Amino acid sequence: MSDDLAVVINGELTLHYDRAKPLPGQQRAYLDRMDARMDNGFELNGVRIDAPDTAQRAQLVTLHLIDALNSNDEPLASAMCSYLAVRLPELKQVKVTSAGEEVTVDLVFDEPYTKEVRVEFVKPPSKKNGEGEV
Repeated sequence: MSDDLAVVINGELTLHYDRAKPLPGQQRAYLDRMDARMDNGFELNGVRIDAPDTAQRAQLVTLHLIDALNSNDEPLASAMCSYLAVRLPELKQVKVTSAGEEVTVDLVFDEPYTKEVRVEFVKPPSKKNGEGEV
């Protein structure tokens, strides 16, 4: 899974793109049409971008990916994930963390996804009368 793209929301693997599988021609054409539409510019965070670069395109697509996941639109989420995986081949993870109304998105290029293992530590019972204290 080291060459794959993982979409991780609040520590949970939500979507996975296997770059080893070839993208069918119809889907490649869809990504090309997305790029053609973005060539005309778009609005990002209230600012008009007339000549978007790769990073700005990735930001817009990531926003659409999050919206698609939130609305359970699996086809759109898959298309947005495909765009990011194909157009940003070094991208390893899209990490989304939400806390209330605040959402943080990190595009991770240097760390492949690994399943997190949660370890809980239990505090040992306290000793009475100074027994066992060091």
